[in-house]
Amino acid sequence: MRQRVRLRSILWTSTNMLETPGFGFTILAFLLVLGPLVFVHEYGHYIVGRWCGVKADTFSIGFGRRILGWTDKRGTEWKIGWLPLGGYVQFAGDRDAVSQPDAEWQSLPAEERSHTFPAQPVWKRAAIVAAGPITNFLFAILILAGFAWVGGKVVTPPVAGAISAGSAAETAGLREGDRIVSIDGRAIETFSDIPMAVAHRPGEVMQLRVLRAGSERTVTLAPRLVTEKDPFGKEHQRAIIGLAPPPQKLEKVSILEAPAVGLHQTWQIVRQTGEVLAQFLTGRRSIKDMNGPVKIAEISGQAATLGLASLIFFIALISINLGFINLLPLPMLDGGHLAFYAYEAIRRRPAPPEAQEWAFRFGFAAIVTLMLVVTFNDLGSIGVWDGIARLIG
Repeated sequence: MRQRVRLRSILWTSTNMLETPGFGFTILAFLLVLGPLVFVHEYGHYIVGRWCGVKADTFSIGFGRRILGWTDKRGTEWKIGWLPLGGYVQFAGDRDAVSQPDAEWQSLPAEERSHTFPAQPVWKRAAIVAAGPITNFLFAILILAGFAWVGGKVVTPPVAGAISAGSAAETAGLREGDRIVSIDGRAIETFSDIPMAVAHRPGEVMQLRVLRAGSERTVTLAPRLVTEKDPFGKEHQRAIIGLAPPPQKLEKVSILEAPAVGLHQTWQIVRQTGEVLAQFLTGRRSIKDMNGPVKIAEISGQAATLGLASLIFFIALISINLGFINLLPLPMLDGGHLAFYAYEAIRRRPAPPEAQEWAFRFGFAAIVTLMLVVTFNDLGSIGVWDGIARLIG
């Protein structure tokens, strides 16, 4: 999904055109982004599983045949698979990497059975499953808190420093010095909150509460779509209302305040991710806007080219998206497992095995379809389909 408004703002701070990173550099940057995030996610499952007394048979970064690995003193195989597009923890009693119960777990000796995943009470299983996405959020909060502590936080007031000619803001009658109080009921605290609220909503009519000369008024406008080039010459579209910011202000953040800043920024990104997902589900945004691993790899290379800070920020952004997506109530994802555990907690018994089996088949088909769609979009965004069309033509 296109949750890169903040990253693009970093990319656009440079006015000089940069050379597009090479294939090898891009792949390396992609692995530097994805590898730690997969480890963090799966380690969340693993460590909470250990705290709950569940034995982990396998901890894998990547899928497929093992290219590197070892077995620790607890009997857990730690390995790296040849396909670095995810990972998994397979607990004792699991049939496969998506925690489907093994039919043989109930026939194990009592002591061994007590350390299997299916034998745990529902609250423990839910805690183990939820730990992965939660760890992704905590990891992002830690990164963003670190940025706030080192560099401070932007506190530029949401005041129009200037109004762009012909913009939606000018048409709506906004003036220089107007303060944006809220957008569709969403409180606006700093100027950076404005692009976060409008960049993904081109053409949507929204209500702005504006403070002018001590009194508030409501202004109606619709953000307009603009096309801009990043420092690598790539064109990107986003919605704007045409407000230029006043001079930027930074505020120092203490080490005790930094986690709260990181939490607030993480919540903003989660909220925006949810809004974009709702647009996809309601048809207000085309599935052509969905991006996947290829696009993430491309942006990883660009972020790494701009420096370590940009790459680390991008890691935080992807960590938030990874946590959010995994909480969606789709079978095979962590959210799907949590949905079944909620059913079990309410009904006092698990969902029928047949229902679970069909749900997981549906989830597998849905995820495969989604991966095909986003890969098709990604290849189009880097010019593969245009190149093939030129060859055929």
